[in-house]
Amino acid sequence: MKEKFYITTAIPYASGKPHFGNTYEVIATDAMARYKRARGYDVFFCTGTDEHGQKIETLAREKGITPKEYARQVSTVINNIWDEMGASYDWFIHTTDDYHVAAVEKMFKKFYDQGDIYKGYYEGWYCTPCESFFTESQVTDGKCPDCGRTLEKGREEAYFFKMSKYADRLLKHIEENPEFIQPESRKKEMVNNFLKVEGGLQDLCVTRTNTSWGVHTFDEKYVIYVWLDALSNYITALGYDPDKTYDEQSEKFKKYWPCDVHVIGKDVLRFHTIYWPIFLMALDLPLPKQVFGHPWFNFGVDKMSKSKGNVIYADELAKHFGVDCVRYYALAEMPYNSDGSITYQSVIKRFNTDLVNNLGNLVKRTLDMQKKYFDKVIQAPTAMEDIDRELVLTAVKAYDGLIKNMDEFRIADAVECIFELFNRANKYIDETTPWALAKDESQRERLGTVLYNLLETIRWGAVMLTPFIPNTAEEILAELGTDKTTYDTIGTPEQFGELIVGNSVGDSKVLFARIDEEKKLAELEAELEAKRAAAEAAAKAKEKPEGCALIGIEDFMGVELRSAQVVSCERVPKAKKLLKLELDLGYEKRQVVSGIAKFYEPEQLIGKKVIVVANLKPATLCGIESHGIILASGEETIRVVFLAEDTPLGERIR
Repeated sequence: MKEKFYITTAIPYASGKPHFGNTYEVIATDAMARYKRARGYDVFFCTGTDEHGQKIETLAREKGITPKEYARQVSTVINNIWDEMGASYDWFIHTTDDYHVAAVEKMFKKFYDQGDIYKGYYEGWYCTPCESFFTESQVTDGKCPDCGRTLEKGREEAYFFKMSKYADRLLKHIEENPEFIQPESRKKEMVNNFLKVEGGLQDLCVTRTNTSWGVHTFDEKYVIYVWLDALSNYITALGYDPDKTYDEQSEKFKKYWPCDVHVIGKDVLRFHTIYWPIFLMALDLPLPKQVFGHPWFNFGVDKMSKSKGNVIYADELAKHFGVDCVRYYALAEMPYNSDGSITYQSVIKRFNTDLVNNLGNLVKRTLDMQKKYFDKVIQAPTAMEDIDRELVLTAVKAYDGLIKNMDEFRIADAVECIFELFNRANKYIDETTPWALAKDESQRERLGTVLYNLLETIRWGAVMLTPFIPNTAEEILAELGTDKTTYDTIGTPEQFGELIVGNSVGDSKVLFARIDEEKKLAELEAELEAKRAAAEAAAKAKEKPEGCALIGIEDFMGVELRSAQVVSCERVPKAKKLLKLELDLGYEKRQVVSGIAKFYEPEQLIGKKVIVVANLKPATLCGIESHGIILASGEETIRVVFLAEDTPLGERIR
């Protein structure tokens, strides 16, 4: 029976198209999943999209569609990019899937019933993009410690999870399982910043009232915190049901849980190594064996940012270089413990140096020589010398290095082992000079041996490459005409020799065509400049929002602004955001419905003097007719414009 291996990505938030840095995660996870399959494991690779939360609700409103429609549109984009990059996932989960939503609802109720969740008040700094609250000690200059965006002060009634109840148990687990959080630096960061701080681990706010888009609790007013929702995907994807005992769970769940490794970005480490393990403890489930927090890809030395216009997308890069080049660059360029870098120059250099010169050239000239000197027929290696045996040992060393590094999740080092073998094979050609041997009939047997060794080295390299650049590896193995394409056919000196003597190789192909750096760079820079221009235009549009374009004096004169006093105010039943106001304009009274219930209590407005657009056509909101709009400023936080107490009623304002 095969040993199981369950691996996941952190499911990306379905708010926009993922850039190259985001896509690295699925490429790296796929390489590991393919590697484990090649080693004989029963692999389950899970990915998907996180589709709830305030940001998605806001973006959907701007598009004039439902949050679910918006989330699924973006999810489709993400799914398509994952497919294009060759991700061999076994399950793609949407957090809007019915089975997931039902399980999350049950989990929340289970936590509440067993006393892990309680109701209280939360006051602190809130970051909308991160869907997170932060304490005063975590915040510097009013900026989010995770994403750097400006925070807002907030206070709300909420449900809290008793993180403090499980903190000591989690710390003990981390100390007793040194491989649980990797790399080591990530572990120290989590322990020192969250578990061993003064006051201990803070309880976590696990509900929101500032959005209706999410999984609702049994207390209908509250939506479950998006991270409690999202993190649960790792078990709901396996069919986990909180109402069932372990023995009653799905066969898939019992087979694959606990997860062998969660592959995540270092920016979401806190959620996966603090909150998620504690949720699992409360469910009485085993913890994942490892959480691997990978670094980021920067654009040169800068973090990728749409606002800067320096974002590179994997699918767009693939149009210029091919999918396997994108995969190769991502896997070869990302260090184990520090941020990687991508520039167009470095991609072109990697392409021409590694893929064209090293790999592509080795394969093509070897196959060309086999065709030229032996009409493609593979010869017996009967004239072995010390230099040949050295090449065999180099191949074994490359395989051993690959295995060791992959088992430690050092993917770039594993890739380097393979390309060191290709380097050695190219040097071997220069040392053995097959073209010179071909001129001497007495060296015919030696020539056949040299070419056999080259073909077998290429086979080993192509087999090792199958998890990393699978399309290219498959093409090389097809050209060799061999069915010895799996990891169990390489690895030991005795296995160097699996190519069948007498078989014929295929015709050589150009695997990678050299790129004119100057020409390609100019093409790519033009595309990047277009992105920068678009980013600048978007920034200007944000400063002057659409709908605020310059208008003529006649348009402005047509808007009738008048002063009015709020006579009465009440909430609109079944509409969380609406208040119904009765306004006195001096010459008449009228009813206005306004979406400010989140920011004002009715009694705060009674008696206040406001500005109303008095000549607006009536509109019906939640079945109530509204005659006008009161003026207010802001987007995330709404502030009504109040007039001085001595302002006459009905006064025209311009």
